[in-house]
Amino acid sequence: MKSVKHWISGALADGDPARTAELFDPATGEVSGHVALASAADVDAAVAAAVAAFPAWRDASLVKRAQVLFRFRELMHAHRDELAALISAEHGKVHSDALGEVARGLEVVEFACGIPHLLKGGFSEGVSTRVDSYSIRQPLGVVAGITPFNFPAMVPMWMFPIAIACGNAFVLKPSERDPSASLLMARLWQEAGLPDGVFNVVQGDKVAVDRLLAHPDVRGVSFVGSTPIAKYVYETGTAHGKRVQALGGAKNHMLVLPDADLDLVADSAVSAGFGSAGERCMAISVVLAVNPIGDELVQKIVERVDRLVIGPGDDPKSEMGPLVTAAHRDKVASYLDLGVEEGAKLVVDGRETPVLGGGKAAETPGFWLGPTVLDHVPVGSRTHTDEIFGPVLSIVRVGSYEEGLAVINGGVYGNGTAIFTNDGGAARRFQNEVEVGMVGINVPIPVPMAFYSFGGWKSSLFGDTHVHGTEGVHFYTRGKVVTSRWLDPSHGGVSLGFPTNS
Repeated sequence: MKSVKHWISGALADGDPARTAELFDPATGEVSGHVALASAADVDAAVAAAVAAFPAWRDASLVKRAQVLFRFRELMHAHRDELAALISAEHGKVHSDALGEVARGLEVVEFACGIPHLLKGGFSEGVSTRVDSYSIRQPLGVVAGITPFNFPAMVPMWMFPIAIACGNAFVLKPSERDPSASLLMARLWQEAGLPDGVFNVVQGDKVAVDRLLAHPDVRGVSFVGSTPIAKYVYETGTAHGKRVQALGGAKNHMLVLPDADLDLVADSAVSAGFGSAGERCMAISVVLAVNPIGDELVQKIVERVDRLVIGPGDDPKSEMGPLVTAAHRDKVASYLDLGVEEGAKLVVDGRETPVLGGGKAAETPGFWLGPTVLDHVPVGSRTHTDEIFGPVLSIVRVGSYEEGLAVINGGVYGNGTAIFTNDGGAARRFQNEVEVGMVGINVPIPVPMAFYSFGGWKSSLFGDTHVHGTEGVHFYTRGKVVTSRWLDPSHGGVSLGFPTNS
């Protein structure tokens, strides 16, 4: 069985032998290996390596940094199938979905390759007599990323390409459920020419997280995960004087107006609801069907769900894989009975879904739950408001655009949303009135391109800065304004007066 270790100062590190955790193959439920869990001392070693590597990397030219990033991009592209296979084996998502994750992460690497332009400052000549002013942005120092299980390659790539391009040294703490992708990326950084110590990986759990949040040499922390943990990371990190961006959970709604193309809506709802087994913060988990289209839309959704193929991630015929752990599968499955208790109608029961090479999902070894559809879900019920984070699509019936908008804005989350309509005026009104950070118009998963920034509102974000894009550059740098004067022979001597412009 494989053993997943830390990566510190350009080499694998065993860490504390007393702290390990099991890794599982979600398709079979069998143990596939072990992962080291960092102690505080292991984290200290990684941070010390980053501290030692930072000065030289900070002083490397922008062109040199960009060259390393270009090489890293090419290596990642060349190894994308290997990376996707690691993700499928530990997370469970199908290979095509894992490849898509890698491709979206590489968009951020490509954005970061433009760092010589992204770090250009401003210059004002002659702000006063023989005085010039200009602005520069400089790296923070050592920064950390704490990332979730659902995108073990893409979410880290939201963070470290920009952080490293800006001249920082980086410590990654990936999820202990699917950690192998982090080590492949570390090796590719080294092959690309990144100096040892600039990128480090500590595998681990809350012990590693808490040490990173308290370590005096860590200047900034980026986090993606659930809202309770995002709040904890933000409050703990800022209490220790760190810059923190913490992205939390979501409950994304799709508002469907009666004039929408219902075939497009059904395709989009199934794709956005069940891709990656619903384990993504931008999944559509609630469809708000404005009367009178509800019955017809549900029928179209069910027709498409019934055709989905559920199976192991390495089977090319599979369209959706298992969930990541048995505990998470059981939690998600509990909402099927809860939804019925709360008054919903269970239209498609994912426990009955057949699995390639097995029987029904509930009877097949592994962490299986098929796509599930609940109709007539009551507004405000737990099934409606909880972040289920699995393949459960809830249909909520509403009487009007206004009622649907009120449902969305009344929620605690504000990550992503979508409206489906052929009415441009309604779409423009929606994008203005909805209290959500990322909005799709006839687009079910409005994840921004890398040159825009990703992040939500309300309890979906703690901190003021979103990830990647120009906000990412600003997060990983500090601004500095320089005012300079070079004296000439006509200098007039000492003056104790208050400096004024002339």
